[in-house]
Order: sequence, then structure tokens, then C-alpha cells
Amino acid sequence: MNQFITVSISDMKIASSPAAFVTYALGSCIGICLYDPAAKVGGLGHIMLPHFPEDGPEPQVNRYADTCLPAMVAQMERNGCLRARMTAKIAGGAKMFEVADDVGFGNIGARNIAAVKSVLQQLQVRIVAEDTGLNYGRTVYFYTENGVMVVKSFARGVKTY
Repeated sequence: MNQFITVSISDMKIASSPAAFVTYALGSCIGICLYDPAAKVGGLGHIMLPHFPEDGPEPQVNRYADTCLPAMVAQMERNGCLRARMTAKIAGGAKMFEVADDVGFGNIGARNIAAVKSVLQQLQVRIVAEDTGLNYGRTVYFYTENGVMVVKSFARGVKTY
């Protein structure tokens, strides 16, 4: 396995083992790794915002936690996965900038974390590992052979989950 499947911002991809995914530059965005160990199928999504806008059509459903995650689960089920076996590992959701009166904009990372956790709970997909919050960017690597998520950052080095 020489090549990584790159997951861009507002993107989501699913693949069977052996496959490896990477998503770069998670700041306030969240990388969500879903995995079914029996089927050896995994997926990586890179969401940017918590909720799909109510005021009109938006073509990029993978941009939002509440539309990307149901789509990921459905695609994994179409690839032979069972929701009862699926687990999630999440990373990102940093507060990258200090903003005066940051009731909304400055705290988007925390809102993304809350939305991802809420949607995964609604979908009955258990979170087994997370590297979220704080104030630094992350790059996530995810491997379908074993469900391992590796998080790299200049600020905190390399962590394996």
C-alpha cells in the first residue's frame, strides 16, 4: 500500500482494506474515521461546519456534520458494514484564533465537536478515540487494515489511536 486516499475539506471517502486515508490541516474542522472491523471497511470525512443551512440548497453535504455522517454510515452499510459493529475516531475541532466576544465565530471548533458527537450518538455509532479541542492543527491518517488513526501535529508530535 503505497498511496494514501486524500480526503479534502468538505469531503468523505469509504474504502475496503487495504486502504489508507489522509486529511490535512484540521483546525476547527473535524476528521471522522468510521470503521467496521469485521468487514475491514473504513471511511474518513472532513467536516467544516456543524449544521446544514436551513435557508437553501447547498451542494456540499459533506461540509456539515449533520449531513456528512449519515451519508458516511449509509455508504458503509452499502459496502457490507453493520452499524452495530461500526466505531468512530475523531480529531480536530481546535480553537485556532482568539476572537473578542467569540460567542459564535471563534468557537466553531467546539460547536463542530458537539455536533459530531451528537450525530454519532443519534446514529448509534460509538466513539472509541478522540483527539479534539485545544488550539493546534492536526493531520489525520487512517488505516482500514486495523482501524488505526494516527494524528500528527507540529505542536504535539504523533499520537496513535
